[in-house]
Amino acid sequence: MADSTLFARQQTLVTDDGVRLRAAHVPGPGGPTALVVVHGFNAGIDKPANVTVVRTLATRFPVLTMDLRGHGRSDGLCTLGDKEVADVDAVVRWARTLGYRRVVTVGFSMGASVVVRHAGLVGGVDAVVEVSGPAFWNYRGTPVMRMLHFGVENRVARLWLTHVMRTRVIPPPWPEPWPESPVEAATNIPPAPFLIVHGTEDGFFPVEHPRALANAARAGAAARDVPDETDLWLRPFGHAEAAISRDLLLRITDWVRQQLR
Repeated sequence: MADSTLFARQQTLVTDDGVRLRAAHVPGPGGPTALVVVHGFNAGIDKPANVTVVRTLATRFPVLTMDLRGHGRSDGLCTLGDKEVADVDAVVRWARTLGYRRVVTVGFSMGASVVVRHAGLVGGVDAVVEVSGPAFWNYRGTPVMRMLHFGVENRVARLWLTHVMRTRVIPPPWPEPWPESPVEAATNIPPAPFLIVHGTEDGFFPVEHPRALANAARAGAAARDVPDETDLWLRPFGHAEAAISRDLLLRITDWVRQQLR
């Protein structure tokens, strides 16, 4: 169940491609800066791990979050990181209408891929934090990712996701040509500050993913001759919202404050 007090301020947003989203605004300290928190696959506002993340971050900054398309009470179908860029953009624009002059996106797992792609392809944010995200599409190099791909590609498994887990996924195959991958989009993030946080015990994506994202962002900054504010943190934890510690979340808020002071 969602925390009715924490998520008392809710709003229905409509993306540029017409998808209705459930979004929430959690006021907090931080003045003109707000964080837009983007959950991973099969997560959302109501999930306990997301509640914990939002509650912790809201001790330092106002937070906006949402059920991505195909998740929870939002409409549409999950596109596994492709069209969700429009979801993030809708919430970023909402944050601006609420009066926040600086907006920082913070994404976890699939949501990490979305904030990277949003920052690189759309822009308009003041900093980006990605936690436990992939660099490449269609990665199957770990057992859990092979299982996940089976789940979204198998009709019976997708029915289970829909009716039991409340996550509705587009059927295969993915439209071709494939959209720009996170590692491709990362080249366009600088000069915006970009923090990559990844667990050395992550069972989904090994450390080649965060390193590839950092290298791409730095190469993009050099190619365009713009300042590079890319930071890579490899820390001893597992994967995404369920594994990140309160201390590490607060260190992320310290990084945001330092970058935007």
